[in-house]
Amino acid sequence: MLALQAAMNTKVDPDWVDACYPYLRAVVIEAAEAIEHHGWKWWKKQDKDLAQLQMELIDIWHFILSELLLQNKGDEAACLAVLLQLLAEAEQSPSIEFDTKVHDLDAIDLLTQLELLIALSAGRRIHLSVFAAIMKNCEMDWTELYCQYVGKNVLNFFRQDHGYKQGSYQKIWNGREDNEYLVDIMARLDAEDAQYQDKLYSALVAHYPD
Repeated sequence: MLALQAAMNTKVDPDWVDACYPYLRAVVIEAAEAIEHHGWKWWKKQDKDLAQLQMELIDIWHFILSELLLQNKGDEAACLAVLLQLLAEAEQSPSIEFDTKVHDLDAIDLLTQLELLIALSAGRRIHLSVFAAIMKNCEMDWTELYCQYVGKNVLNFFRQDHGYKQGSYQKIWNGREDNEYLVDIMARLDAEDAQYQDKLYSALVAHYPD
């Protein structure tokens, strides 16, 4: 995933390491969008869209990986060592201290976990224990995260190939967002197929409006 993310960042900007983009700011925004897909308005009926909530979590992971890569000057091997250490620490501690208060991650709900992720990211901090707790409440494990990450990485390359950075890309396809098409396509494909990425890209091409 680190290699895929570095390749995506290079696709967007070959000088992304020197550019030092605020990836954790992007985490803040994506986490807020996840709250929207969950539903938070107590004054109206809302249904949780789990598939889109999971997709927002994948977007968050993209930016967490990007921030870790940036902190390690794009060195994937060094970043992997840091990432494994952060994951080990996350497995050991089900709680986190923030703003002088200890938060038991197993005792707080998903919306509160997302708010905590936003607060930490705004403070330019990464705690994978929070991300792991959110994953659990989104009914995802690390294998599922990987499979969906690969799918979204393909969509991100597809977007760039079709004018996303230039502003000519169409994100709404026949009344539906491209993310929704991606979810449907991934559900029909075998993530363990050696041609999974190619088949996914071809399916996106077939659905993309002229």
